[in-house]
Amino acid sequence: MKMKNSSLISKKDLMKVFWRSFTMEWAWNYERQSNLGYSFAMTPALNKIYKGSKEKLTSAYKRHLEFYNVTPWLSTFPLGISVAMEEQAALDENFDTDAINNIKIALMGPLSGLGDSFFWGTLRVIATGIGTSLALQGNLLGPLLFLLIFNIPAVLARYYGLFIGYNIGAGFIEKVQKTGLMDKLSFGASVLGLGVVGSMVATMVTLKMPLTIGAGKGAPTVQSIFDGIVPGILPLLFTLFIFWLDKKGLKAHWILLLIAVIGIFGAYTGLLK
Repeated sequence: MKMKNSSLISKKDLMKVFWRSFTMEWAWNYERQSNLGYSFAMTPALNKIYKGSKEKLTSAYKRHLEFYNVTPWLSTFPLGISVAMEEQAALDENFDTDAINNIKIALMGPLSGLGDSFFWGTLRVIATGIGTSLALQGNLLGPLLFLLIFNIPAVLARYYGLFIGYNIGAGFIEKVQKTGLMDKLSFGASVLGLGVVGSMVATMVTLKMPLTIGAGKGAPTVQSIFDGIVPGILPLLFTLFIFWLDKKGLKAHWILLLIAVIGIFGAYTGLLK
């Protein structure tokens, strides 16, 4: 696929990013999820863009080690945009580098919703149905067709997503820079990103307190009292507590250990469910 004319990045550089994008499925971790694979995929482009500037290169490495998670087969679209934005940042001293992560966060939710529903919820089911029906008949084409039906669209999405993201990102950034819309775009992406994080807290963090106040079957639980004030306030408060610990500089492994201790103690005493 063709790419826009660039003084820094070549198609060969983007292909290096493409091949490295597969590691996002292998380097997933519980602390920042796909950040290691994302940063590893960006490395060839960053080394080329910030060649000769160790300070800027180090900042770029750190920038892409922040928390990130997206459906793997659509991961190259934000990667392409990130490469284009990093290239623009290297060419323009006044470029706001915070916008790079803001755009990534803004894309994380919509892309994951689209990617999970299509690749996991639709394509994999179709591939499994066809492959399984043949395999049950003893046909060796069953597992082969399953792999082909699923992986061919997945690899194509990776390939074209990278170049589309790069071309759209570079052209779009140039336009918004000229019209002065980058600050507004960055602010909007930040708001959307915070909305995504807030929805993750509401759906992924669970904290239940079955302890009752009073006696009898109608005695209210601590959980119901807090939910009567604000639904889901306990998970929110616990998340804010963890955020406070992180801001105080407590290392991630100690935070995880503390969460495990709280969970075990709460389950043993009956304070938590």
